[in-house]
Amino acid sequence: MVRIIAQPTVIQAEGTRPKRIEEFIGNVTSGTPELSIARMDASEGWVEPGQTPAFDEYTLVLSGTLRVETRDGSTDVPGGQAVIAKAGEWVRYSAPLPGGAQYVAVCHPAFSPETVNRD
Repeated sequence: MVRIIAQPTVIQAEGTRPKRIEEFIGNVTSGTPELSIARMDASEGWVEPGQTPAFDEYTLVLSGTLRVETRDGSTDVPGGQAVIAKAGEWVRYSAPLPGGAQYVAVCHPAFSPETVNRD
């Protein structure tokens, strides 16, 4: 049977400035531990703590620019591009450029505070 998610759950974000997280599918909204899908709206200047998550994260940048830092350096991912961060890799996301970043994050298994392993 098809299940409609009528509206996302807004979740408080970590970081230095406002970022809106709208979880459509995941542990909180749908009770789905296998996968999470969330829309993010990160304000200009937002930086989150580094993390070494126990999940793969697939990120599609819709607009603006998302900066992705790893142990090997950093790269800016503009709207229309995507990035994959594998489980066990240290990563930090930010939106330092004008306009911030709007993106969709898909985590497998689903994001949880217990498995994100923030610095």
